[in-house]
Amino acid sequence: MAATTNLFQDLFEDPEHAAQYADGPAQFMPGYFDVHRMTSVLIRERTEQDAHVLVHGAGGGLELEAFAKKNPQWSFTGVEPARPMLDEASRRLGPLNERVALHHGYIDDAPAGPFDAATSLLTLHFLDAEARKATIAQIVRRLKPGAPFVAVHCSFTQIPEARRLWLHRHRECAVAGGADPVKAEQGRASIDEKLPVLDPETDARLLGEAGLRDVTEFYAAFTWRGWVGYAP
Repeated sequence: MAATTNLFQDLFEDPEHAAQYADGPAQFMPGYFDVHRMTSVLIRERTEQDAHVLVHGAGGGLELEAFAKKNPQWSFTGVEPARPMLDEASRRLGPLNERVALHHGYIDDAPAGPFDAATSLLTLHFLDAEARKATIAQIVRRLKPGAPFVAVHCSFTQIPEARRLWLHRHRECAVAGGADPVKAEQGRASIDEKLPVLDPETDARLLGEAGLRDVTEFYAAFTWRGWVGYAP
């Protein structure tokens, strides 16, 4: 996948942004840490205790840290195109790095697997529909038969009037969560102007078209959605 498919790549290549990244997700996404817990549950119900998990968009290391602490027998392969974000993940993981292999690049640069499970949290919304479907297909190819894939990202109605309302709610929820109002408005504007957000129905359809079976929505919170599906 070409770097040009990610309109936010320059931001994630900024070391200062990478160092501050950990402060953001929980303010902008309701139930952020609960999503990590739910994802662990969804993976555990279909894998052995020593699962090897592919983490797409591993920069920052927040989900890797959460998964590793909750599941001490799991091992991980993470892939991330932004070097500063990857460096921050390595710093955050500390001694947990012994169970993690980090790869700089896109999903095409990840090992072939096969993996017991995969995740893509807060990542696929940076890609347009074509690149999103291609990326999901590459992840599915790297999974064992029946392996779960969990995806969580920005996804909400694209009907103009309703879209504006949900973007307003996104900003207000971020402020209520402790985000600086100026940064919250910048986040709203960035989603509105730059992020290739799809509606939940289209997102679910793409997951199926990319090869997943039994795609089910398990999480919904304002402008965010999460699904689990299974490799054929």
